[in-house]
Amino acid sequence: MNAKTMIAAIAMASAAMVSQAAYAGDISTPTTPVELVDGSAFFGQHFNGGHQNDTFADNYSFSLTGSAFVQGDVFSSSGNANNGLNITGLDLFDSNGLVGTGHLVSTGAKDEWQLDSTGPLLAGNYYLQVRGSVVSNASGKYNSSVTVSPVPEPATYGMMLGGLALVGAIAARRSKKQVQAA
Repeated sequence: MNAKTMIAAIAMASAAMVSQAAYAGDISTPTTPVELVDGSAFFGQHFNGGHQNDTFADNYSFSLTGSAFVQGDVFSSSGNANNGLNITGLDLFDSNGLVGTGHLVSTGAKDEWQLDSTGPLLAGNYYLQVRGSVVSNASGKYNSSVTVSPVPEPATYGMMLGGLALVGAIAARRSKKQVQAA
């Protein structure tokens, strides 16, 4: 009975070691810092051929100096759905973990994902993660962007409300003059 158990364990371990070779490889790149220029950054990745079924999760880091809304996009296009890349996710993280998840806009010959922060994010360090796999041995690439829109300061809102009040007062005065003239 012990010999049968030992042989079964060796067979299972051997099968597990052999099956490891069938798994896809991870071709992720290290975290890449991106510089926001005028509130935007553009980046991407190109994979040479020979990586069929390999997966990737590429991170692109950036910093916010104040409260802001963040939007991200990723596009991958190929001749058809059986060629190039399959983008499977676009997520936004901070040092505490997941902040936002993108949604799939289109898939097939062209994969497109979009991400919008649900509210303003505080100043700090963030990164976008683009996940996917290589569909064939042909080369593939994706292009991505992040756009940051600062949240207006309270003084800006005060100036806007003051301007609206001034326009309202002028309109009321004009209306009053027109009524008196009639």
